[in-house]
Amino acid sequence: MGGVTEGPAHRPLPGHITAALAAAGGSADSAGQLWQGRSLNPMQTYHNFDDDDGGTDAGYAAALAALAAGTGDEAAVVQTLATARVFVPIVAEVAEVAQSQVGGNSLMSDKESDMALVTLTAPDGRRALPVFSCTANLARWHPQARPVAVYASRAALSAVAEDAQLLVVDPGAGQTFVARRPGLWALARQERWQPSYADPQIAQVLAASLAAVAHPALLGITAEPGSGIVSADSTGRVCAGGGAGPELRVDVALADGLDRGELDALMTDLQRLWSSDEYFAVAVDSLEVRLQAVR
Repeated sequence: MGGVTEGPAHRPLPGHITAALAAAGGSADSAGQLWQGRSLNPMQTYHNFDDDDGGTDAGYAAALAALAAGTGDEAAVVQTLATARVFVPIVAEVAEVAQSQVGGNSLMSDKESDMALVTLTAPDGRRALPVFSCTANLARWHPQARPVAVYASRAALSAVAEDAQLLVVDPGAGQTFVARRPGLWALARQERWQPSYADPQIAQVLAASLAAVAHPALLGITAEPGSGIVSADSTGRVCAGGGAGPELRVDVALADGLDRGELDALMTDLQRLWSSDEYFAVAVDSLEVRLQAVR
């Protein structure tokens, strides 16, 4: 007796893809065929985020709200990104071909189009990779960009591969968060990150430099949050985290009486000790020094 072979069950496109397609070209493709009713083979996994509606990860949203309210910190925000889905913007780049070429379809072409990862240049010249917590934020930022859903840790790996020093979440949105280089690297390595100003090992490096220099005018060295860690949302509310840096402020307490030459020599010795420490060089994104005169 002959059996009956059933076709694959209809499986809807992921929500964020449907939304992006609708925003890009309405309810139909370029040939006029409706997106509605399209199916994917349920025996294959096409996408890690099939049930994703394109919204913001709940854990990331909660950590960002706590940061804005003053009850959270930026380390907690980065920690939520370790398991969060984000969208990387991809845009088409048209490149001129030196000579007309015949393609596999026997048609002549003098241009080629490639898909490119978008990177930004920060005010200090560093390279930054923009990512978005939701498709709506990406569409507002660049309507022609295609949203590619990835885990933030994978986006961080892409940022490292692109020699980017910053991961910028939701640029141009109501609240933007920047993961600086040490946090970016921690995401890429899937390690927990703590900012250098709260890192006991950084405090140990500073204490060791105080002992190594042993200058009678050098009274103390402490680590504090840098002036550049703060960020502001679209309403002007300031958050204690999420800024591009400087990340670490080193307060150096000095007794009165040093002339300019002695001060320069002392600071040169300290900065040489800090920069030569391997852990300090990796864990500190950017540094500012504040001299405090003690009378």
